[in-house]
Formats: sequence, structure tokens, C-alpha cells
Amino acid sequence: MANTLSNALEFAVRTDPGLVRRKNEDSTFADPSHGLFILADGMGGYDAGEVASQMATSLLSSKLQGIFQLHPEYATDYKGEQSFLQRTLVANVALINAAIYDASDHGSPFFGMGTTLLTTIFCDDHVLSAHVGDSRLYRLRNDELSLLTHDHSLVQERLDGGLISPEAARCADYRNLLTRAIGIDRQVEPELHVHQTEPGDVYLLCSDGLYDMVEETEMHRTLITHAG
Repeated sequence: MANTLSNALEFAVRTDPGLVRRKNEDSTFADPSHGLFILADGMGGYDAGEVASQMATSLLSSKLQGIFQLHPEYATDYKGEQSFLQRTLVANVALINAAIYDASDHGSPFFGMGTTLLTTIFCDDHVLSAHVGDSRLYRLRNDELSLLTHDHSLVQERLDGGLISPEAARCADYRNLLTRAIGIDRQVEPELHVHQTEPGDVYLLCSDGLYDMVEETEMHRTLITHAG
């Protein structure tokens, strides 16, 4: 069975190193025919962050595309922890994590590298998201902007515990410290969610390079302006 929603998707991809860094540590992948979109934001010294993010997007996209071609039932079997698509995502994120962890072992020029990972798969009238780290998924619906992911970061933990305010979180020195990332530990668990889609929805996948620099009110205004 085909992924029917993919025929209705309109998408755009943009990535930029900004004005400070020499290289771009973000890596993206888009395959609208399978409703698949991936974003990774690398971290680590020298070129390690760039290597980690590119490994994550290229390896995961290759594995998922092959599986989708062999198992078209992924487009309808996506709900519940035991669904085909959720089991597939968890298993392949584990494989990607192991590959990057091994590549960044002691003695490697890429020692200590890691990356965030955000994957969305649009199926029928739903979107499945899987993320590790603090790259985010937003949804614009009826002019309302909603954050659909929960950062795996020290700042988020302190926000959740009521230890700091949202205003203090934006300028905290430790706001880039992650509590979960790809390639840092031998095992990692992605956070998965399934959301129902509606006609006219706009979804934004972004790294902290966007939301750290641009207020959500400005993101909201820009998405509304270009949503039509």
C-alpha cells in the first residue's frame, strides 16, 4: 500500500552555517515519496560534529528507504509501541547510534563526536516523530504554533523542575548541554510520538541554530506569512 499522504506534501529545506562558524554541522534529508524527513545537528571538536550529523542522516535514510520499499505496510502500521514503523525506527536509531559511537572511540580523530537526530514520517493522516537531543518539531495549525517535541537537555530538565524561568533558560550558559544524544553512549532511546495531521498544517524541523537566535514569536509570524 502506498504512502498516500506523501502525494499531498509540499516541502522546503534550508540550512546555513551562520555568521560565526566556518562549517555547517547541521545535516538534512528529505524524501517526500516516503513522507520521510531527517534533521541532525552535530557536536564535537574540529570537524567531528559535521561527520556525526552526516553519518546520522545518510545511514538512517538509506536504511529506512530500503525497508520502506520492501515493506510498504509501514504506511498504515505506525500506531502503538509494537507497530511496524515504531519498531523499525527504534531498531535503526540504535544501529546509527552504535555506528557513530564506534567511530568516535578513543584514539579516533573524531573522538567525542555526537549529534541530535529528529526524524518525521508522514503516513496517511498522521505524522510519526522520533527524536534524540534538542532539535525541535513545531506545528502551525489555524495560526497557532505548537512545539511537538521535548528537549533532551539540562535546561529543559531545570525548566521541568521549576528551577529556572523560560527567560533565564534562553541565556543560560549551559543551554547547549544535552542529556541524550546520538553517539555519546553505547545505547540511546529515541522519544516517539504520533500526531494526527490536518489539511493546511505546516511542520517545521529545526536545530537550536534557529530557535536560539530567533524568538518563537518571530518564527510564528514568518510561518504564517509564508504558509499560504
